Amino acid sequence: MVGAGFAGVECVRRLERRVSPGEADLTLVTPFSYQLYLPLLPQVASGVLTPQSIALSLRRSKRYRTRIIPGGAIGVDLASKVCVVRTITDETVNERYDYLVLAPGSVTRTFDIPGLVDNAFGMKTLAEAAYIRDHVISQLDLADASQDPAERSARLQFVVVGGGYAGTETAACLQRLTHAAVKRYPRLDPALIKWHLIDIAPKLMPELGDKLGRSAQEILRRRGIEISLGVSIDKAGPTEVTFTDGRVVPTRTLIWTAGVVASPLIATLGAETARGRLVVAPEMTVPGHDGVFALGDSAAVPDLAKGGDAVCPPTAQHAMRQGKVVADNVIAALRGEPMRPYEHKDLGLVVDLGGKDAVSKPLGLELHGLPAQVVARGYHWSALRTGVAKTRVLTNWALNAFAGDDFVRTGFQARRPAKLKDFEYTDAYLTSEQVRAQVEAAGPEG
Repeated sequence: MVGAGFAGVECVRRLERRVSPGEADLTLVTPFSYQLYLPLLPQVASGVLTPQSIALSLRRSKRYRTRIIPGGAIGVDLASKVCVVRTITDETVNERYDYLVLAPGSVTRTFDIPGLVDNAFGMKTLAEAAYIRDHVISQLDLADASQDPAERSARLQFVVVGGGYAGTETAACLQRLTHAAVKRYPRLDPALIKWHLIDIAPKLMPELGDKLGRSAQEILRRRGIEISLGVSIDKAGPTEVTFTDGRVVPTRTLIWTAGVVASPLIATLGAETARGRLVVAPEMTVPGHDGVFALGDSAAVPDLAKGGDAVCPPTAQHAMRQGKVVADNVIAALRGEPMRPYEHKDLGLVVDLGGKDAVSKPLGLELHGLPAQVVARGYHWSALRTGVAKTRVLTNWALNAFAGDDFVRTGFQARRPAKLKDFEYTDAYLTSEQVRAQVEAAGPEG
């Protein structure tokens, strides 16, 4: 199994329950021995939740027996049935398999924009969320200490690119952080704090529909967030960002959340892809490659609920349900039984904008305000896999609601700045030729 996101963890947990120890050995390749509950990442960045709250340990299981290889898969030789893994100590090892489940997830989608990867922050990992929190608070500290009005103004402007769920929730949660924190800085004028949310699309979160999308937009604008649609970044520098409409915004904070693409691992396979995602059958098998399954963000899984012409969107609810079906299909393959296709109807959408602000669309019912917030947080809370995680999150929510935040930095800013390129190692993957050379060099027993 490659990947410990929603898809990978659901799959391996079901395999642990339904496959006897003597029937198969389970191996999971992942850099971290936890599952990240990604939808709550903006709340870690804003300090509502602690990082540990949404990092669900893979070893906290009564049935735990999976061997975890701490590293990342950087190539697969489908013909030889070998997965090439680079461990966290930078060693390269070959892992042979009988059945391979690919759930490597996705990486941040970037474009050829001058200065982007060198000057933007991402919001895809736990480290990035913790780092961004430190960075935002440090901008308040540095603005407060500065004697230069231009520097102070630049440090108090923040730009978020991406009007999807990640970008909208990130901007909303971090704006609440700065709005509350500035009260502790009597030398700072709150009017200097400006948040910009931009997206090249004509609508904010179009999946919500016109009514709820407008409602979310009105909430954010009422809170002082400047929303610009039909606009993206032309170039990014260390002290300013230029928009495609010609505006130049002096800022030290550019957060890039403009979508995701399949893991670069998929490109090493030499298999058919659709818009970068691995083409699979409805049973999530890879055509022409016996014993190989793929699911989640990196797989173009046919959406049978929509007739099979479209593919399932890269969402957590699809990934979790696909994980269970793939586990059942792996077991069926082991036992020579028929597999079943994946089919699941979307349960709806929830968007937490912080505080009492939210918009939700559960089962097609449009909600906003406190009822939407109850639905949003109730959904996320119920989706957490362990009782310990549920308790931590509930406690954090209650503590933040009653006691607020201390706006403490944890020390990331004591070192050199870390940007988008430092958190996602997209250049670490092998080409198909390099994979074959690695396997051949290791020999039949490697």
